[in-house]
Amino acid sequence: MSNDQISQPLYATLVASDLEQMDRVISARLSSDVPLVGEVAKYIISAGGKRVRPTLLLLMSGAIAHTGEDRFELAAVVEFIHTATLLHDDVVDDSTLRRGRPTANVSFGNPASVLVGDFLYSRAFQMMVDCNNMEIMRVLANATNVIAEGEVQQLMNLHDADLSIEGYLDVIQSKTAKLFEASAKLPAIVKGCDEKLIQACAQYGLALGTAFQVIDDALDYEGESDLLGKNLGDDLREGKTTLPLIFAMQRCNEHDKQVIKSAIELGDAPDITPILNIIVNTGAMQATKAVAHEQAKLAIQVLEPLPNSQYKEALTELASQLLIRSN
Repeated sequence: MSNDQISQPLYATLVASDLEQMDRVISARLSSDVPLVGEVAKYIISAGGKRVRPTLLLLMSGAIAHTGEDRFELAAVVEFIHTATLLHDDVVDDSTLRRGRPTANVSFGNPASVLVGDFLYSRAFQMMVDCNNMEIMRVLANATNVIAEGEVQQLMNLHDADLSIEGYLDVIQSKTAKLFEASAKLPAIVKGCDEKLIQACAQYGLALGTAFQVIDDALDYEGESDLLGKNLGDDLREGKTTLPLIFAMQRCNEHDKQVIKSAIELGDAPDITPILNIIVNTGAMQATKAVAHEQAKLAIQVLEPLPNSQYKEALTELASQLLIRSN
């Protein structure tokens, strides 16, 4: 075993070869008679990323001893769906940087990004049909629809400084956690597990996805741009009311609250330093991380019905690692 393998977390080493198999599927499924389709799709997929969703699906496959080749196809499907949402999100948000390099919409234009996102969605559904399992189709079709609803709701919430914690959680559980939930439960469905185990897998995915997005939103105010691969404070500039801002406004004085509200409502924060100071001084960041910690703890708890194995241990580790990530 190499030093790199030793230093990697358990969840990464367990699925390393499976992810390579998934990459072969992705490469084959990106083929198109239209050169620009493959060019744009490969541009964003080759940028890397954490690949948490396919990793989750492959770990859960191992945890329930599902060894079918279809797990590589399903892992590719969830990665395609996720990539399609990224392409569309960057156009909607007018983003310029993702994973440390220009976004696809900057490199290829908005029309190409939207249309290639549509291609990835439709290719994902072609792959679902090939699985010949109506329940897989139902779960992923429902997840994709809920993600779209979550994105629209987030759009409606832009510049709303009065967004509640409940409203915030509703959005992130739709636009982010729903695909985590689907990724976690699909192997149990394919394997034919009982409903109790399927629901345990689903609950793990939903809680993990919620924790993931909460931490992602926290990093927008305390991360480092070089590590994040995006610009610090982008959420605020886009008018997004995320959990650090909600907690800060609940805890600060009226003057500071108006500073934050104005930035959200105008979508204008050329210097976010004053707002960062308010977040720090009110303990809003600790409160935000506490929410993520509770969700990660819930994810670990609902794993109890799964048989003990290295994969179950890795799923526990994955939930814990999300809390301390820096990008």
